[in-house]
Amino acid sequence: MSSIASHPEKNIIRVQLRQNVVLKSLTEDEHVELEALLNVVECHKGDHLLHQGVHEMEQYFVLDGILKRMVSNQQAKEMILRFSDERDMETSYAAWCLRTPTPYSILSVTKARVAKLPMPQWIAFIERHPEVKKTFEYQVMNLMSEIMAHTITLHLLDAPGRVQRFIRKQPDLFERIPKKELASYLNLSAETLSRLKQRGKI
Repeated sequence: MSSIASHPEKNIIRVQLRQNVVLKSLTEDEHVELEALLNVVECHKGDHLLHQGVHEMEQYFVLDGILKRMVSNQQAKEMILRFSDERDMETSYAAWCLRTPTPYSILSVTKARVAKLPMPQWIAFIERHPEVKKTFEYQVMNLMSEIMAHTITLHLLDAPGRVQRFIRKQPDLFERIPKKELASYLNLSAETLSRLKQRGKI
C-alpha cells in the first residue's frame, strides 16, 4: 500500500481517478485534496478488501481489474451481488449510515489496483463538497437498484435469459470475468454456462 504521490505510476493513477464515475466531476482543487487522503492497494485474485460483518469500513475506487460484492451465510453458501471494474467504485456507505456491520464482502476477482480511504475520511470529504456527495449518493442508489434488478432476474428469467441480460447490460465484462465466477453470479453451474455457449443459446 502506498500514497499516490509516492507511487511509481502516479500519473496514470491520477488520470484513472479523473475517469471514475464518482470523481470525474471534481474540480482540480478537490482532486488534490482527495488524493492526499488516498492509498493505492495492489490486489491478487481472491484478496479480501472488506470482510462481511465488520464495522471498520472503507471507500474504494477501482483503477484496474475486477472486484465482486459477495454475501455468504453460516453454511458458507455464497451469492455474488455485483461486479465492479475500472472507473467504478465499491462502498459500504449504507451500512455506515445505518451503523450496522457490513452485510457483504468485497473481493478481487482478478489482479486489481484500488485507491481507498477510511469511510470517516470519505464522509468528511463529501460533507465538505455537497456536489460530490450528491453524485456519490446517486451512484449508491443506482448500485442498489442494479442489485435488486439482478436478484429479481434470478427468479424470473431462465438460464439463457439470465446470460443474455448480463451480456446486454455489461458486454465488456462478459469475456473478462472467469466463467466460474460468472456462472455463480447467474446462479448456474459452470457446465451449464459452457453448454449454453456450445449450443449457440448465448
